[in-house]
Amino acid sequence: MNKNYYAILMAGGIGSRFWPVSTTELPKQFHDMLGAGSTLIQKTFSRLSKLIPVENILILTNERYNDLVLEQLPMVKPEQVLLEPAMRNTAPCILYASLKIQKMNPNAVMVVAPSDHWIEDENAFAHNLQQCFDFCQKEDALMTLGIQPTFPNTGFGYIEFDKTDANPIKKVNQFREKPDYATAKSFLEVGNFLWNGGIFIWSVQSITAAFEKFQPQINALFLRGNESYNTSLEKDFIHQNYANAENVSIDYAIMENAKNVYVLPATFDWNDLGTWGQLHEKLEKDEHNNGVINAKVILENASNNIVRSDANKLIVIDGLNDYIIVDKEGVLLIYPKSKEQDIKRITALANEIK
Repeated sequence: MNKNYYAILMAGGIGSRFWPVSTTELPKQFHDMLGAGSTLIQKTFSRLSKLIPVENILILTNERYNDLVLEQLPMVKPEQVLLEPAMRNTAPCILYASLKIQKMNPNAVMVVAPSDHWIEDENAFAHNLQQCFDFCQKEDALMTLGIQPTFPNTGFGYIEFDKTDANPIKKVNQFREKPDYATAKSFLEVGNFLWNGGIFIWSVQSITAAFEKFQPQINALFLRGNESYNTSLEKDFIHQNYANAENVSIDYAIMENAKNVYVLPATFDWNDLGTWGQLHEKLEKDEHNNGVINAKVILENASNNIVRSDANKLIVIDGLNDYIIVDKEGVLLIYPKSKEQDIKRITALANEIK
């Protein structure tokens, strides 16, 4: 296993579209969302550890989830968990982790990966990741793994690559914001667009140079703590300074500005499990396309539903089609799948009632 390989595992999100299962106290990355026997963060960690030494995987998360991370990943040492005292999007935390890694190993190449995505073909993922590592060890490149689009999804950003580039790894022309349906359809018809899955690969030299060039303020802020990183002084520096960083994504801060951006079209299946509907796609279904997790059910005149219960109870449904039915402790959610994007709003209303 290559000691120059590192990973930054992003595990700070709340996953509010999966309410009432995913909550601020216990977000979706810490749940076994598919009833597969492992939580999403456990699956992601296991997948990365096939190529990357366990001690080289850093987990970025909010302070409140420190105990959850250590409980679910017992092989991880406390110093591998990087705690964000404030939510500042992806650019500040990636720079923070990158500067720590640079001090550990200036020859490092790293992958930045969300902890809550679902990838079934782990061998294909490892092969694609190895291709990216090999490229980034030789080239000054900022890379991403682009996901082959299967339909005109309006919920993802897109990556436009140079269609004249015959190499497996393509030069990126530009990143595109989430499109409307007609624009997404045109992207698929043209053929040189990929979904932005939020998986990035680069050498530590390339990413720190990019921050120095494109984000001098954030860079200066975190460089002030360079002497403290990987020492007992690090925690105090982060507590005192982290909240002063600009709230900005890595896409906006770096990837949309840099010219040395490349993409490898992924050969593995991928699902970001962003909504109940996307979870439904990955479940085994009955003959009427109902997906059931952790529940005993009697279903009559029911189709295209997703049913989940954490309690040991029988759920009887008649006459519901295309619904999300979730029974969790003090909440019963019965909601049309067609309106699943509104669950984030409903979550806020529910929190007010509490």
